[in-house]
Amino acid sequence: MQPNPPLWRDRKAAGRELAERWADLRGRNDTLLIGLPRGGVAVGAAMADVLALPLATWAVRKITGPDWPEVAIGAVAPGGVVLWGVAEQDTGLSRQQLAQLVRQQQAELLRRQSRYGDPDPRSLAGLHLVVVDDGIATGLTARAALLSLRRLGPASLGLAVPVVDRRLVPELEPLVERLEILAVVPHLQAVGPWYERFEQLDDSTVIQLLARAGQLTGADRRGGAESLD
Repeated sequence: MQPNPPLWRDRKAAGRELAERWADLRGRNDTLLIGLPRGGVAVGAAMADVLALPLATWAVRKITGPDWPEVAIGAVAPGGVVLWGVAEQDTGLSRQQLAQLVRQQQAELLRRQSRYGDPDPRSLAGLHLVVVDDGIATGLTARAALLSLRRLGPASLGLAVPVVDRRLVPELEPLVERLEILAVVPHLQAVGPWYERFEQLDDSTVIQLLARAGQLTGADRRGGAESLD
């Protein structure tokens, strides 16, 4: 049966449901959850609470055209990853304009890396990484993040997402060893309608979620994690 929105009260509820799919990883010291800012951090924080796993961020930015700021035409990720969803000639922009858009998003990427405290890339080699997002409609930022992380030599890459456009699944599957999706839907135009509450997250909220996840993970490993409720 085709699922109908909304499916979750909020990102926390979706994260807890996703955590059930990853229960075999609970408490492992070789595994790190990677929340994609900003919405993926909220989903990842809920997973971190249930699974007693650490949570970090990995900066990635979509590239949008000046005349359609809500439509992604590409994405940038650490390590010089630049991914385009359309051919240059189809954007209606010159190479100089496209290069300027890339530079703008790379500057924001660097700001977020510093603000959120992204891990040293060298520290991720040999770890099992689970990338978390709140939904994937175009796949550009998720794919850019996965390509960037793959270059670092992780033991494995996983992807955990509540809702994904059906046409993107064949593109995502080859990029990871494990893919867990709660709802695969056709023609996903926007992620927000699948949640009853889908508030925009600012930097301070992301930082609070990361700090809270760290506190809970530490408490759980000492034998006394508290609930997020």
